Amino acid sequence: MSAEHSSSPEPGGASPAAGPLTNLLRRIDDRSAVVGVVGLGWVGLPMAAAMEAAGFRVLGFDLDADRVMRLNRGETEPARLGPELFAGLMARGRFIATTDLERLAETDAVLICVPTPLGPGREPDLSAVTAAADAVAATLSPGRLVVLESTTWPGTTREVLQPRLEATGLRCGRDVFLAFSPERVDPGRRDHDTRNTTRLVGGVDAASGEAASRLYRVAVDEVVTVSSSDVAEAAKLLENVYRAVNIALVNEFKTMLTAMDIDPWEVVDAAATKPYGFQSFAPGPGLGGHCIPVDPFYLAWKAEQVGHPARLVALAGEINHAMPDWVVERTRGALADRGVELAAARVLVLGLAYKPDIDDVRGSPSFALLTKLWAAGAQADYHDPLVAQTRPEWLPGHAVLHSIDAAMTDDEVLAAYDAVILATDHSAYDLARVARVARLVVDTRGALRSLRADGSDGSGGTIIGA
Repeated sequence: MSAEHSSSPEPGGASPAAGPLTNLLRRIDDRSAVVGVVGLGWVGLPMAAAMEAAGFRVLGFDLDADRVMRLNRGETEPARLGPELFAGLMARGRFIATTDLERLAETDAVLICVPTPLGPGREPDLSAVTAAADAVAATLSPGRLVVLESTTWPGTTREVLQPRLEATGLRCGRDVFLAFSPERVDPGRRDHDTRNTTRLVGGVDAASGEAASRLYRVAVDEVVTVSSSDVAEAAKLLENVYRAVNIALVNEFKTMLTAMDIDPWEVVDAAATKPYGFQSFAPGPGLGGHCIPVDPFYLAWKAEQVGHPARLVALAGEINHAMPDWVVERTRGALADRGVELAAARVLVLGLAYKPDIDDVRGSPSFALLTKLWAAGAQADYHDPLVAQTRPEWLPGHAVLHSIDAAMTDDEVLAAYDAVILATDHSAYDLARVARVARLVVDTRGALRSLRADGSDGSGGTIIGA
């Protein structure tokens, strides 16, 4: 992808943007600019911390009054940032959270970090983005920079946000500045954070791209400015579609190789010994997180709009979406081999988070596993060391569930289940004990491969891959 680092927004001399742009850049450079962050979740909170650590005063906006209250008391989820970063954010007095969107008028730059989920037909739901844009527009003044960070379809910044801002009579690139800079948050990762993860920036015009790049360079080690907001939006989708398609490939490989009695994880490891031309992806029980299960459908929707259906992307989505069904059917077959009907079985799902060692349950395939097990008549419970109980919106129509913690400490409790499905291989799990005590373990992560070479752990419990 062609990219450029900073370029002059005013080729050939001064432009109408010179006054507002010059003033904005000066305030960014001397750290007198106030940065607003709309949405204080997995994306917005780390970005607020990064901007505050860079020396800016930061106003954080969120509609969740309880979250705002806990943030201002220093009581909210420090694990998302790391204890030291969170302590610094709250201690230096440059950050405050609020639900009052009228205070957007106090900001020089606004970063929009709100959710972009799917609607009931898997179409893009930009309601949070448009609500944020409208709130910004209601307080807009000359010299303001607005940046969308939420993942979306190519053209959103230019086609959805720009008209809303310009309806005020202010013009992007002249009076105010508008850009897209995609979030690249990977929950639980420790080797990359906001500071050392390369940041892409694309403006709706050159002046906007320059303004946004100047802001991010204060807080991020490397910033790459691309030619437009559309390019930056498409690049973000390509990053996640690449992962979704390759995960679908290894998931489909898993189902085929399992039918051939070949260990799919060993095959992936063997292929990964090639020093070039191959990147390893791990199969699992399905996709989780906010990005990979969602973003491909944003691309597919936009591709359909321009008359080019994203066939490979759609097929990958079907494969990944079907993995929980395959896991349940593998469980059904293994139980039948032991003379137990799934409709009469007690099943424990280990892990509610979508990946190990975090409490993020967004899009977790464990919800699909539980729902499908219940639909089959099974009594299904869960255990997760980081998720004490479910919320009503996670499993609509079902009662709130509590983690069955006793299963991890009492052998009799664990052994009472007809099957244990390892959905998330948290490092806190004593998997050797699970393999030793459980009657049947369905391993969706390949975490017990060394113990199931012969289908048994040597003490009577059966372990199968799924």
